[in-house]
Amino acid sequence: MKRVNLIYNHPVFQEKFQALQEAEKDRKFCKHTLEHFMDVARLMYIDALEHDLSISKELIYATALMHDIGRIDQIEQGTPHEQAGAVLCDVILPECGFSAEETEVVKAAILHHRNEPSENLSDKNLCEKDMFDEKKMVCENDHLCEILYRADKKSRNCFACEMKKECNWDEEKMNLKIGN
Repeated sequence: MKRVNLIYNHPVFQEKFQALQEAEKDRKFCKHTLEHFMDVARLMYIDALEHDLSISKELIYATALMHDIGRIDQIEQGTPHEQAGAVLCDVILPECGFSAEETEVVKAAILHHRNEPSENLSDKNLCEKDMFDEKKMVCENDHLCEILYRADKKSRNCFACEMKKECNWDEEKMNLKIGN
């Protein structure tokens, strides 16, 4: 997990993360705290183990750390956070020892983490939506896309949230039960 720690301690990651914490300090709705990033990582890892997926723990945690770091660019500049996060992957991941192939896999998962994938883990046609710079990016690891999507949603305790009625999330995306 050495490379994951390098991501967390990377100056660009820390700059974006600290700016995001400041920007969301008075936010009433779900915040993008370290707890959220780590909850997503742990849920992804559990999902991968439960489905016997061969995705490294390090790649899972790297994806989880990077998946919402672009939120600050969305807040400040209006850039969709998945696109901003993918750009940040090109800056941060290679400097932390991730190969070009690993970086592309993480980027693809991040670009598609807001799209609901197939419910079936054996479906090989996931993550094919054109979303970034007019280029079609097919997720090289469909399962990474899928477990990121599910973990991101499951990490939110909508069932116990005081802001649920004011939230702009579609009810279908809300986590309304324990163990969903």
